[in-house]
This record gives sequence, structure tokens and C-alpha cells, in this order.
Amino acid sequence: MTPLTTTRADATHHETARAAVRTTRRRRRGPAALGLAIAATVLMTGCAGGATSTGDHSGHQMSGMTSSATPSPSGTGSAAAADAHNNADVMFAQMMLPHHEQAVQLSDIVLAKTGMKAEITALAKRIKAAQTPEIATMTSWLSAWNAPTTASMDHGMSGMVSAADVTALRDADGATAGTLFLTQMIGHHEGAVAMAKDQVTSGQNREAVALAQRVITSQSAEITEMKALQQAS
Repeated sequence: MTPLTTTRADATHHETARAAVRTTRRRRRGPAALGLAIAATVLMTGCAGGATSTGDHSGHQMSGMTSSATPSPSGTGSAAAADAHNNADVMFAQMMLPHHEQAVQLSDIVLAKTGMKAEITALAKRIKAAQTPEIATMTSWLSAWNAPTTASMDHGMSGMVSAADVTALRDADGATAGTLFLTQMIGHHEGAVAMAKDQVTSGQNREAVALAQRVITSQSAEITEMKALQQAS
């Protein structure tokens, strides 16, 4: 064989060997590439599913937030009911307001004294504790109703203690002050109960009527208690 023939045979042999190597490499890469493609597909599917799930949860969460942020209609209804009132409600608040203020004044006079019976001191404390917050309540009603806090002079307040009697209570010693306090406060409470009964009959505002009912119940009981203290003296 000539040198040229040998060179061509060798080249052909080498080309055949290279082709075999390339074929082997492709065969080896085939399963790996397929595996990578499958893994990528699974990963993408998982991500897509995760995004969808997150979207679903976000939707549920926003729905809950919207629901919790929705104002309750009951609050609006209560406010509207509280605003509904008539002239009797206004008159009740205007008259009961100074009536309560005087009850607190009389109680403070007694509480500042020494030598007072424990039962009378305890009663004065209860009267002050009950009527002080009611003064603030009635003042707020009149403000909301754009009404003055004082009633017309044409309407008298039943049971009010005169200025002279207030001075007598202030000047009295412990034992005498206790007796005067019971006498004055019984008449004072009776006047409050009478006004409260008128409010229950004629009033429109539910809160004002409810306050009037509490006055009737609590002050009627205190009248009975004070009369018993008078008898025990």
C-alpha cells in the first residue's frame, strides 16, 4: 500500500472513531437532559401551584379583613335612638340637673362634718356617688340636643331645699346636721321621684326614660331607709 493510501485509510478510521465517540456522548447525555427537563417542569409546576395557593390565601385574608372592618349597623341605630327626644326629655334633664347638684352639695356638707352617725355618712356617700355621674350624663344630653342647661323660671323643681335651709345644715353640729340632712333629703328625694315619674310617662328618649326609672327605684329605697333612720334616732 502506498503512503497516500495509508493516510486516507487512517483518516477514515479516525473519523469513524470520532463519530462513534460523539454518538456515545449523545446517548449518555440523552437521559440526563431528559431528567433535567422533567425536573424543570416539576419545579415550574410547583411554583405556579404555590403562587395560585398564595393568591387564594390572600383572597381569604382580605375577605376577612373587609368583614371585620365593616361597621356594625347597631352602633348607628343606637346613636339615632339616643338623639330622638321631645320637650319632656329636655325639661326632665334641665330640672333634674340642678336637683342632682343640690343633692351632691348637701351630701358634701354632711361628709365634711365630724360626729356624724356612720349610717348617715354612708348614705351621703352613696347619694354623691350615684348622682355625680348622672349630672355629667344629663349635661351631655342637653349639649347634644342644643338645649340650655337651665329650665325656664315657669317650671319649679319639686323638693328643692331653700337657701336658708342649706345654710342651717352647714352651720349645724354633727348630731343636729344629721337630723336636718335626713329631713331635707327625704323631701328632696320625693320631689325627684315625682319628676322621674312624669318623665317615664311623657318622655321619648330611651336613655332619659331609663335614668328616670333608676331614680324612682333607687331614691324610693333611700326614702324608706332615711325614714327608718329617723325613727331610730
